[in-house]
Amino acid sequence: MTTGALLTEHDFRQVVVDYAAEAAAHDAVYFEGIFSPSEPARRGVSYEEVFAGYCDGAQEAYERHGVRVRLTPDTVRGFAAEAAELTVRHAVANAQRGVVGIGLGRSEGDYPPQLYERAFAEAKDAGLGSVPHAGEADGPPSVRGALDELRADRIRHGIRAAEDPGLLRDLADRGVVLDVCPTSNLRTGVVRALAEHPLPELAAAGVQCTINTDDPAMFGSDLGSEYATALGLGVSPQGCYAAGVCGALCDASMRADLKRIGAEFDWERGTDPARLGPASTP
Repeated sequence: MTTGALLTEHDFRQVVVDYAAEAAAHDAVYFEGIFSPSEPARRGVSYEEVFAGYCDGAQEAYERHGVRVRLTPDTVRGFAAEAAELTVRHAVANAQRGVVGIGLGRSEGDYPPQLYERAFAEAKDAGLGSVPHAGEADGPPSVRGALDELRADRIRHGIRAAEDPGLLRDLADRGVVLDVCPTSNLRTGVVRALAEHPLPELAAAGVQCTINTDDPAMFGSDLGSEYATALGLGVSPQGCYAAGVCGALCDASMRADLKRIGAEFDWERGTDPARLGPASTP
């Protein structure tokens, strides 16, 4: 019902600007936002209008709130192959307007990564990053498919890699960053309780993890609460920030700027749940 209300270029722009304002309130300095252009396209909105709105929003978000925004549109599992192709085509066309990668969302088990190898190969060949959802609802084979078939640069969720020690070693050795969303994992039933969340196990295995909000409106979370949860699980906010810088799909200049921000930030103050410091991705 919520996404069905998004119909115009102005709507898509407002989503980015409003979220940037919320992120800035939590000291975020950079995020890579996810949107699914094939969903409004099913309602008759053109891909051109969807991308124009989000890309304009990314620019306005920086001008108004000082948050650097990059975009990683999702292709949706279960939609026609043409939808993935159109998403990639328009993502590539907007690479100079803030689009830096391609994602893959929805039902992992029914639609494994292998089905989308061609679309992701096209995106990678054009210089975009690969950031699919994997290892959330489905187990280690989903993560392995994302790595081997989609050549993932970073993986959304990925927490069920903890079920496979060999896969954990591979993730750590390759330096592939996982975007972990503890509250989302709890509320979707991926983990039964926060005490059982595999984030500490992932970190102990040397896997780099960022802390993310997933869908704040749906799960009633925000960046501050997610960092507080992650701290409760024993991870370091400074380490999560460093992982975000490592995994960000940005250019060398912005990466250097993000490293400088991290080096200058007062991390002692940043452990205060009221002001948990900058974030890497949403």
